[in-house]
Amino acid sequence: MSVQPDHTPATPAPAAAAQLLADLRADRRAGTWVPAFEQDWARALDDARHSYSLAPLNDVVRTWTARLAAAPAVDAFLAGGCDDSDGLDLDQVLDART
Repeated sequence: MSVQPDHTPATPAPAAAAQLLADLRADRRAGTWVPAFEQDWARALDDARHSYSLAPLNDVVRTWTARLAAAPAVDAFLAGGCDDSDGLDLDQVLDART
């Protein structure tokens, strides 16, 4: 018997990357986030070509969707003047969830 995860992350819709890129372009952080997303996407596309798997592309969409969804909460936290010196890197949190 093989060990299977309790849940499998949902596969993003085929147009999810295009919609996500449009959402990133509309965000106030577009100047830094769009190039970073495009770099991650290009790297994942290359990985997908070599592995014949869409998993790297799906991971990029899930990661950037989570970043975009968390942005308002992060903004509110920082605007509140809270101490963020003991924070975690988002990539550590996302890696723990996948």
